[in-house]
Amino acid sequence: MSAVAEKTAAGEARALVTYDTHPDRYAHWRLAFDGAVATLSMDVNEERGLRPGYRLKLNSYDLGVDIELYDALQRIRFEHPEVKAAVITSAKERMFCSGANIYMLGLSPHAWKVNFCKFTNETRNGIEDSSRHSGLRFLAAVNGAVAGGGYELALACDEILMIDDRSSAVSLPEVPLLGVLPGTGGLTRVTDKRKVRRDLADFFCTTTEGVRADRAKQWNLVDHVAKPQGWAQSVTEHAARLAKESTRPGSGKGVPLTPLRRKIDDAGYHYEHVDAQIDRAGRTATITVSTPATPQPADIAGIHQAGTAWWPLAMARELDDAILMLRTNDLEIGTWLLKTRGDANAVLAVDQALEAHAGDWFVNETRGMLRRTLARLDVSSRTMFAVIDQGSCFAGTLAELALAADRGYMLHLPDDPAAAPRIALSEANFGAYPMVNGWIRIRTRFCGEEGPVAAAHKRIGEPLAAEAAAALGLVTFTPDDLDWEDEVRIAIEERTSQSPDALTGLEASLRFPVAETMETRIFGRLTAWQNWIFNRPNAVGEEGALKVFGKGTKAKFNWERV
Repeated sequence: MSAVAEKTAAGEARALVTYDTHPDRYAHWRLAFDGAVATLSMDVNEERGLRPGYRLKLNSYDLGVDIELYDALQRIRFEHPEVKAAVITSAKERMFCSGANIYMLGLSPHAWKVNFCKFTNETRNGIEDSSRHSGLRFLAAVNGAVAGGGYELALACDEILMIDDRSSAVSLPEVPLLGVLPGTGGLTRVTDKRKVRRDLADFFCTTTEGVRADRAKQWNLVDHVAKPQGWAQSVTEHAARLAKESTRPGSGKGVPLTPLRRKIDDAGYHYEHVDAQIDRAGRTATITVSTPATPQPADIAGIHQAGTAWWPLAMARELDDAILMLRTNDLEIGTWLLKTRGDANAVLAVDQALEAHAGDWFVNETRGMLRRTLARLDVSSRTMFAVIDQGSCFAGTLAELALAADRGYMLHLPDDPAAAPRIALSEANFGAYPMVNGWIRIRTRFCGEEGPVAAAHKRIGEPLAAEAAAALGLVTFTPDDLDWEDEVRIAIEERTSQSPDALTGLEASLRFPVAETMETRIFGRLTAWQNWIFNRPNAVGEEGALKVFGKGTKAKFNWERV
């Protein structure tokens, strides 16, 4: 993880944030292992903020702290199959985590705040995803005061153990202190996950002092409490119990997460299997995902031997990194064109191996990485068009990219059908990669209607040309070769000419129809409510709560209700 300077073609310096790091470079977390239990201890270095202008006091965090947390979770998933439970705690006495650093938020531009909130929520969703799909259990050992985003981190865990030392309290003080929401993830998890009664939640979220351990347990804000003298033993016992409940194997040789091989230039971000080519004048990025260039192992021994070089994992890690780089560093690139290249049979063979060995821990974790990466696409505030042209390979797992897109344009070649692109579905499209709404993308595409999903399922493995794909509802438009270039160009130009704010709201509303889950509510509120509140003078005006915090002055609010 770092902020790096990159030279543009014009020789200008462009500050970039990168998301790759390693435990050897952590400044804010300690990672330890003891048999089936891993311990992640938060020990934030005040002087190591990602950007200048603030100190990370009281175990508060910024994007850099959360990038390390994300990396540590990945290390546990892939490098330590023996781990069945993870304890998240603090290395500082009487302070678990005071949440997002308020001075960082006050100094940051609007887009930075929203992207920061989105990434932290995705990391917490990932904790819950690992518990749900991989059996990795999480215990938040809250050994001191916890507030705001720190409590959100605890909420993401399976259980919360809180110290009862008569002074430590849990709080979500964003409304009274900052004039913003409790991170949206905190507010939603309190009701949807913890089932805290509405009136109690209302009091809890509008008081600055929070509640102490006994009342926190009574209101279901935490699961367990322990006195200081029995704290260590209580943590050990609860972690051991959660480890026994885990479905992870608890054995096996881990797969080291080798550094990404990524080239950065002004034209974009370039990897072995993923290329993100940026057209800055046109405000578009073309993200091309390529199939494996060499045959991939089908047996489990070969898959483990390949490790991070195994194509589905390597591709997922690269795509995940490209999405994060584009979201953080290239705000004006509002339209992503999703393309694929390669051999459909190679992808379908990998899908068969993923299905055949689904019970293996490494294969399961690789599927999890694919699932979370595709979910990151779904909640990105970018227009996505799938461009299915000659040489495309939207097959199986890669067909999920077309299903994730807001529209799909597929080339029709009536005079040369042999050269026409094809789409091919596999069983992976019908269950392996649920979205955050709990539905598969093809079901979401048809707003929950089962008939079109069943019709598509009957065509699994069949290479579908444009007319067949359109008849099944898998693509939006199928221009022929005479109209292709103009129709796609005009569609892109029209899209990029429209308001990015309106498009963000439109896309977020259309991508998750019919069904709501805790996760979709979190991201919907982040897109709409938090986006709006973060822009209001009551929060970010010169006399707004975020701006005057810590200065000894009271915020001046406009009292109109809007």
